[in-house]
Amino acid sequence: MVIPAGKFKAVCLKLMDEVGRTGEEVVITKRGRPVAKLVPVDAGQPRPTFGLLSDQTAIYGDIVEPTGERWEADEPE
Repeated sequence: MVIPAGKFKAVCLKLMDEVGRTGEEVVITKRGRPVAKLVPVDAGQPRPTFGLLSDQTAIYGDIVEPTGERWEADEPE
């Protein structure tokens, strides 16, 4: 479906419900040129999790090197 921006503005919520129900995409035009597309959310697709927090974490020091502390598990029985 193709709809001008002015008409889309008037029926936006109704179209959102319709797209969610039918899955049909809506192209929004301005002066006859496509400028945006309203598409249904792909609820079945999982969000990618690899790297999700990459910009929110920090590593200080060597996380692989042994600390030198003795653990009870290291003691012979």
